[in-house]
Amino acid sequence: MIALKKILGSEFVERIHAIFSDKGLLSKAKNFEFRPQQQDMAASVAQALEEERHLVVEAGTGVGKSLAYLAPAILFARAQHKKAVVSTHTINLQEQLLYKDIPILKKILPVEFEAALIKGRQNYLCPRRLDRALQQVNELFTGPEQNELNRLAEWARTTHDGSLSDLAVEPDPKVWTQVCSEAHICTQKTCGQDPRCFYQQARKRLLAADVLVINHTLLFMLLGSPEAQEERESGFLFPNDFLILDEAHTVEQVASRQIGIGISQYGLRSTIQRLYNARTRKGLFTVMRDAEGVRLAANLVDDAEKFFSAVESKCDFKKGREFRVRDVDLVPDTITGRLTALHARITEVAKRANDEFLKAELQEYARRIRDARTGVAAFLEQSAREHVYWVERTGKIAQFLTLNAAPIDIAPVLRRMIFRDNCSCIMTSATLSVGRPDLAYFRGRIGADESEPLLLGSPFDFRKQMKVFIVQKMPDPRDSGYEEALERWIAHFVEKTEGCAFVLFTSYRGMQQVAERMREFFSRKKLRLLMQGEGTPRSLLLEQFKTTRRAVLFGTDSFWMGVDVPGEALSNVIITRLPFAVPDHPLIEAKLELIEERGGDPFTEYSLPEAILKLRQGVGRLIRTKSDRGIIVILDNRIVTRPYGRAFLQALPRCHVEII
Repeated sequence: MIALKKILGSEFVERIHAIFSDKGLLSKAKNFEFRPQQQDMAASVAQALEEERHLVVEAGTGVGKSLAYLAPAILFARAQHKKAVVSTHTINLQEQLLYKDIPILKKILPVEFEAALIKGRQNYLCPRRLDRALQQVNELFTGPEQNELNRLAEWARTTHDGSLSDLAVEPDPKVWTQVCSEAHICTQKTCGQDPRCFYQQARKRLLAADVLVINHTLLFMLLGSPEAQEERESGFLFPNDFLILDEAHTVEQVASRQIGIGISQYGLRSTIQRLYNARTRKGLFTVMRDAEGVRLAANLVDDAEKFFSAVESKCDFKKGREFRVRDVDLVPDTITGRLTALHARITEVAKRANDEFLKAELQEYARRIRDARTGVAAFLEQSAREHVYWVERTGKIAQFLTLNAAPIDIAPVLRRMIFRDNCSCIMTSATLSVGRPDLAYFRGRIGADESEPLLLGSPFDFRKQMKVFIVQKMPDPRDSGYEEALERWIAHFVEKTEGCAFVLFTSYRGMQQVAERMREFFSRKKLRLLMQGEGTPRSLLLEQFKTTRRAVLFGTDSFWMGVDVPGEALSNVIITRLPFAVPDHPLIEAKLELIEERGGDPFTEYSLPEAILKLRQGVGRLIRTKSDRGIIVILDNRIVTRPYGRAFLQALPRCHVEII
């Protein structure tokens, strides 16, 4: 921990330290409880912002980290005329910030400030595009689509914010894409003065706000390329801003997915058919009465389908939805020349469009076709250095393909994009360390080597609040008797707590099999079994769990993290297996290969620390408040039979451990 003498180096830092003291401003908040860890974090954040440094903080559960970064961020932003951009991974945390934490600070802090949520512009209706769509309804839309368009027009008359979240029924995506805000069509110049333009009004609120809340995926989309960030004199999204990334343990995964190539079969087809759809005989080329454009677009839809069929024939999807491509020219390039020709045609047609709005619309689609052409070429040539390439099945029933490429090692990319000089980025999470106080593993993975580390423990008394049971009698997970023993011990421990349990799995198929075999047991014992993946949204599943007596929830990946169930509803978390990632995703496989190529050990340098972080996330679901009590059950004997098990045990909170 950074010594307080070092922290308290300025008037601003001392002011923040005082706000979080036992008699400070925050003590006026309802349920405020003085926590030295929270006070230290807030002062460290204040100092990093003032000195334009980067800071990485692990703040254990119960520290109250969101208030610890929000209060200094707000006061610093107001004093220095900067913007605080706060990014989260989950919607739950966004809602907590916007509807709980920020309102508390609005009442308590001695400054007025504004906060706003950044949504992607395609969440907003563009009234000018809607008007144009209604004018060209017969040339662009089929009968059912016209009905949908009329429904949206009706909604547009009464909606307050004009965003998707205000729509009771999700719109037809084919219609929505033709009426939502688009970067080069709905611009400040074209729509900025229109009071009806929902996106431009939202943009004005963003420009006026002091605190902006965003999610990691959209953040990395908006950050753009490393080159674009390096060219900036200051800031990340705005000329004078700083970044705070909460739930920072997810940053590597999200950034890897967003920085690279992603060419969607469905997206490409939708773009071409917007220009001309042979089935409906409608599209922008029809509006322009351009026969050559119609011919090119109609042919290209077929060519694109044949191209993706050829790609599919070269992929073996037996192991899952992804297939790694190791060699250049997976299939013959039958498509980029056609995309080039279509791009040239759109550009030509746009030149003779008298209507500025129609011209902008055509130019936008020309850009998309050009980007698709560049992406397909880069994928086939594998021209991006140190990237991994793969084909992925997408869509609700995996009926489409997407061509992907991502940097294998994201650290040098993020170093250039985020951890630049004369900028400030604060990263925080409850789980970043894997046994070292300098957070070296996490910092190395994301390129934050030069950032200041800060490790703050939890204020909870885990010795009183939590007990860990390790079942050494369990067979090894690869042995034949493992499943039978798993069911027996799950039954034993869920009866012990009368439900109120999460049972966390590392495999969806394994979870289904155990659930199927245990249904009769749950029914007999009058325990309510809830299971992820049966069609109920995660948020609703959680609500059912919280409000149902004697409930047991079976969950996989997304229930290991970002889920908050305080109180007696959750008294038992059962870990069925140590969460080692199966290296079946091309990106993980490539990361392991890269470590080996550099002379390292993939298991100790990646697989083990990643599994420790995931276990810490899963265990962290149990104790959410100082009054929570409960048990953790680990049904994987490798934690006590293998040498690496010690690393897992050391990462657990200090509490009583019983080995059965």
